[in-house]
Amino acid sequence: MLVIVNELKEILYISHPVNGKCHDFNVLKKMLSPDKKYFIESNILVDLDFLGMDKQYDCKSVCFPHKKSKNKPLTREQKEENRILSSKRIVVENAICGVKVFRILSDRLRIHCLDFYDKILSCCAGLHNFRLNTTT
Repeated sequence: MLVIVNELKEILYISHPVNGKCHDFNVLKKMLSPDKKYFIESNILVDLDFLGMDKQYDCKSVCFPHKKSKNKPLTREQKEENRILSSKRIVVENAICGVKVFRILSDRLRIHCLDFYDKILSCCAGLHNFRLNTTT
């Protein structure tokens, strides 16, 4: 499942749940086709699962963390840049946490119908956004 969040922790997009294991970038390409201009005016902060996004999607900018290789450790500057980037990307984790506050999503769900689960997820995301907009 993919989540797109703005800097105010508002959930702008949640993809449909995907059954089984699937790479995040493949889910992105499946849900949001690269030939459309979804991110043309956006500055994107992603993790290393989305490597190659800058080549396939038109964006203002795409920021990836530096990747450590087996033979080449990260420098202090790269570690500091990764720390700064992760402090900006934590907004996404906070938004996901805001959705999981609702007990129906935090407990084990024995729903085998992905469409029904998708509706529950969308309702919880809407309630999360509503709560953000009413408390600020």
